[in-house]
Amino acid sequence: MSGLLALLDDVAGIAKVAAASVDDVIGQAAKAGAKAAGAVIDDAAVTPKYVAGFSADRELPIIWRIAKGSFKNKLVFLLPIGLLLANFAPWAIPPLLMLGGAYLCFEGAEKVAHVLGWGHGHDDYPGKETEVQDPAHLEEQKAQGAIKTDFILSAEIMTISLAAIPESNFWMEAATLAAVAIMITVAVYGSVALIVKADDAGLAMANNGRLGLTRALGRGLVKVMPGFMKLLTIVGTAAMLWVGGSIIVHGLAEMGWHTPEEIIYGLGKSAGAMVEGASGFVSWITKAGVDGILGLALGFALIPVGEKIITPIWRGVSASLSRA
Repeated sequence: MSGLLALLDDVAGIAKVAAASVDDVIGQAAKAGAKAAGAVIDDAAVTPKYVAGFSADRELPIIWRIAKGSFKNKLVFLLPIGLLLANFAPWAIPPLLMLGGAYLCFEGAEKVAHVLGWGHGHDDYPGKETEVQDPAHLEEQKAQGAIKTDFILSAEIMTISLAAIPESNFWMEAATLAAVAIMITVAVYGSVALIVKADDAGLAMANNGRLGLTRALGRGLVKVMPGFMKLLTIVGTAAMLWVGGSIIVHGLAEMGWHTPEEIIYGLGKSAGAMVEGASGFVSWITKAGVDGILGLALGFALIPVGEKIITPIWRGVSASLSRA
C-alpha cells in the first residue's frame, strides 16, 4: 500500500509539473503571439476577399481549406525552419525579422497609396481575381492563392513570435511556437468565418426572426458589416505600419544602432509626463505613432522596389508553382 501511495504521489507530482509546463507554454505563446498583432490583423482582414463572389454554401468549405493550408504552412514548414534558426543560426533572426518588418511597412504603405490613388495598390496581390468560367477551377485558384499569401504572413508571424519567446530549451521553444501557430490560426480563421457569415446570419434574423427586436438586430447586422470590414482594414493597415516600424527600430538597436530607439523612447516618455493619470497610455501611443510614421515612410520608399523587382519575381515563382 505504501508503494502504491508513493507511486500516486509521484504521478501527482509529474502531473503538477506537466500542468505548470503547459501554463508556461500557453503564457509564452500568448505573449509571443501578441507581438505579431500587425500581421495577424492583416491576415484576418485580407482573407475574406478570397471568398467574395462564391455562393454562401461554399464560403465555409473554402475558409476551412485555407485554414488547413495555414496549419501546414506554420507547423510543417515554418516551425522546423524557425527552430533550426533559433538553435543553430540565432544571428540570422534579427535580419529576417527586419525583413518581415520591412514587408509589413511595404504592405501598409501600398494600401495607403492605393487609397490615395497612387500606383496599383493591391491589384497585384497573389490570388488576384481573374475571369474563370468554371466555379471549381476558380475556387481552386482562389484557395491556392490564399494559401500562398498566408505563407508570407505566417512567416512574419512565426518569425516575430520566435523572437519574442524567452530563451529556453529546444522542446519548450518547439511547444511554444506550435501553440502560437495553432492559437493564431484558430483565432484568425475562426474570426474570418464569423465575419464572412455575419451578414448571412443577420439576413436570416431579419427575414425569419419571430420578435421585432430580433429582426431589427438582423437588419442592423447587415448594415454594419460593410463598415466593420472597412474599419478592420484601416486597423490592420495601421497595425502593420506600427509593428513594421517598431521591428525595424528594435532591429537596428540589436545590430548596434541605438539612437532611433532611444529618441523614440524619449519622445514617448516626454509626452507621457505631460498627461497625469494617463502617462503610460500617452507614452505608448506616442511611440506607436512615431513607429507608424517611420514605417509608412519606409514603406513608401520600398514601393518602387516591390513593383519593379519583387512583384515580377513573385509572379514568376507563382507561375512556376502553378505549372508544377
